[in-house]
Amino acid sequence: MIYWAPLFHFYQPPTQLPAVVMKISNESYRPIMDVFEDFPHAKATFNINGVLTEMLALYGHTDILDKMRKLADNGQIEFTGSGKYHPILPLIPREEMERQIRLNHSTNKQYLGDAYRPRGFFPPEMCYSKDIVDPIIQSRHEWIIVSGIACPVGWPMDVIHRIDNVDGDIAVFFRDDILSNKISFKDVDGKGFIEHLKQLHQGSGDIYVITAMDAETFGHHIPHWDKLFLSQVYETLVPNPGYPGVMREQKPLAGQHRKLFEYEKSRDEHEIRTVKISELLDIFPKGEKVAPKPSSWSTSIDDIKRENYYPLWKDPNNPVHALQWEHLDIAMVMTYRAMKIADNPASHQFASNARAILDSALHSCQFWWASKKPMWDINMVYRGLNLQREALLNAYKSISLSGRTPQTKRRFYYLVVAARHIYTQITDYLYTEL
Repeated sequence: MIYWAPLFHFYQPPTQLPAVVMKISNESYRPIMDVFEDFPHAKATFNINGVLTEMLALYGHTDILDKMRKLADNGQIEFTGSGKYHPILPLIPREEMERQIRLNHSTNKQYLGDAYRPRGFFPPEMCYSKDIVDPIIQSRHEWIIVSGIACPVGWPMDVIHRIDNVDGDIAVFFRDDILSNKISFKDVDGKGFIEHLKQLHQGSGDIYVITAMDAETFGHHIPHWDKLFLSQVYETLVPNPGYPGVMREQKPLAGQHRKLFEYEKSRDEHEIRTVKISELLDIFPKGEKVAPKPSSWSTSIDDIKRENYYPLWKDPNNPVHALQWEHLDIAMVMTYRAMKIADNPASHQFASNARAILDSALHSCQFWWASKKPMWDINMVYRGLNLQREALLNAYKSISLSGRTPQTKRRFYYLVVAARHIYTQITDYLYTEL
């Protein structure tokens, strides 16, 4: 048996425009839901960050959330935990990691109800470091998924390794980066994907393969990829009422896509079954204790050698990244201070504003769009920067309204001036860089 466990990652940044969310919902999210409704045997793991869950509800796309909930109730999908605003967890303070995980859980629980029961954890952009393990274990997740580039031992296909930690251990799954990228960049079709899975099997026992990619790949990034790939693959894997090795004509399901290609299995061929990632825990034995390499799903071997673990979000050779993180550090310092010293209703209100805005100001896209590898979008960088400025504005307003001495307030105003200078430097890049 070959077990294929696909993961779909649903996310949009808090700065995304409502019209874009609607476009992606129509091109990608709804068609993906249709595929799973058409093929009741299809299984997968979904990660949806709370910021998108909230936007779908706010912008009138609740039908997508309803369908997700129904798929989970039917046992076709499971959800994972994550950080609500898709922050790069290894790059933010421990208290922010814990807060983002809590916010994500409470938001998804609010909109998805009892269907939201995450056993696993998806770190945004699969950015991993040892520092994120403890908050994930403490939030009662049983497994974490990371990029294949992080695997420090022989490639696991029939065992599930674990990450050791002071408070216990946690199962770790490694994404098949090669196969996932082939799907993401349209380098393989449905039939080629099935052949690839078969070629991975070298022995006589069961194996598993995990793919993970953005949900927006299907229909938005690649038009009609939901039908031309997903439907094609799930159609091939329809369980047969008789001997499982021979494909038979199925009675069409309501709304099912027409048969996209003919594919017959021989008796000596291994069966391929689609599963949720958590189901693998009950099928395969425990492996060894491992220490995955710091990395992301966009990190190369050369990046790891240079200790540039998160190159699309904090590249030491990228001056815009350096300025963005310096500006964000000031916003965090100011917000923490405002929360601590607020001592009257007005001061408390502005501190609370700063705290809520800072949550969204941690989102990863502002750094990704500044990476120039080759992503460079001045508007996405600018919107993220303005969220940071808004948190800073409310934090300082809170401090200025508090009962602290003029000297204390002046000291924090100097930080505002420093942040203003950094802001100008960043915007100069946006005006002048191509």
